[in-house]
Amino acid sequence: MQEEKNNRNKWLHLRLRQDEHTAIHNRFKNTTCQKFSDYVRKVLMSKPIVTTVRNQSHDAFMAEAIKLRNELNNIGNNFNQAVKKLHTLQQVHEFGYWINTYEKDNRIIQQKIDEVKKHIQNLGEKWLQ
Repeated sequence: MQEEKNNRNKWLHLRLRQDEHTAIHNRFKNTTCQKFSDYVRKVLMSKPIVTTVRNQSHDAFMAEAIKLRNELNNIGNNFNQAVKKLHTLQQVHEFGYWINTYEKDNRIIQQKIDEVKKHIQNLGEKWLQ
């Protein structure tokens, strides 16, 4: 038995305008094809092409999660600065001020944590549907 070779040895040359070339490359970028030649071959042979799909609810959650993460980081930085300041305080009236600031920051942190929990809960409910 002789093995059948699957080598591609025939060339197809094609001239395109710049806008056509750009349009084809843009479509290629939205597929799962690893090589441009594979994509073009599938198009010419009318084979199915898998395109990438973005989950918009996931995108919305990620945008909100990034905002919340940044806010939590800022609050954490402020909290760390307050704790460092507490360690250096010599006067009693400054201590009371920083205790009040700590309590305010703690409330803000708890609110943000509750927001994160709500968003996760909403995402979970959408995902389970």
